[in-house]
Amino acid sequence: MSILPSLFLAIPAVVMAGGLAPAKRPDFSAVTSVAAARKLVADGYLVESLAFPAELGGPPDKENIIYLPPAVVTTRALVIGTLKRMSRDGSIDRMKVEPDYRGDSIVPARLRMTAWRRGEKTKFEAVIEVW
Repeated sequence: MSILPSLFLAIPAVVMAGGLAPAKRPDFSAVTSVAAARKLVADGYLVESLAFPAELGGPPDKENIIYLPPAVVTTRALVIGTLKRMSRDGSIDRMKVEPDYRGDSIVPARLRMTAWRRGEKTKFEAVIEVW
């Protein structure tokens, strides 16, 4: 039985003496409406995305739409690539995505992606820090 990794991604981050220290992150606490998020999409600060990835069966429903900074979309794509490979090789067959929000913002502060194989206790977890 293989042990699936747990992955923690703090993006953006810079390497400092003694480990990773967060770089200055944007503050999306004032983004409390879809209109505000779409304005930031138009300005290039956010990207409209799906919480549960389309590549893994996520529906293009309104309830599945989230807004993420471009750098986070890139990181998320790397995690999705890993999950696709794990799905193809049979390591996982279940998945959940949990966006964690801060205050009234509609931009998640963190995105937690957990995948596992039914009947097994091991799991893969990626936590992507957004802001």
